[in-house]
Amino acid sequence: MSENRQNSIIFPQDFPIKVMGAQHPEFTATVLDVVRQHAPDTADEQVRTRNSSQGNYLSVTVTIRAESQDQLDNIYRALTAHPMVKVVL
Repeated sequence: MSENRQNSIIFPQDFPIKVMGAQHPEFTATVLDVVRQHAPDTADEQVRTRNSSQGNYLSVTVTIRAESQDQLDNIYRALTAHPMVKVVL
């Protein structure tokens, strides 16, 4: 198999995006708002949150129905540019 074929994603597919930031009451809603700019059909039920062991940080995983690589790239760019976001995986 060629390297390009091994690394390619088949669309559409469910794709989890994990976002981490400082604990803030609006962090989850903010992440979901940013994601919905590019994946408007994302439902509240597609969001999972988890606090860090010390409670200083929050991890939000949003599973979207990814339609294209461009869509994913745009979501990652928007999230990493947001001042509340520390890490996007």
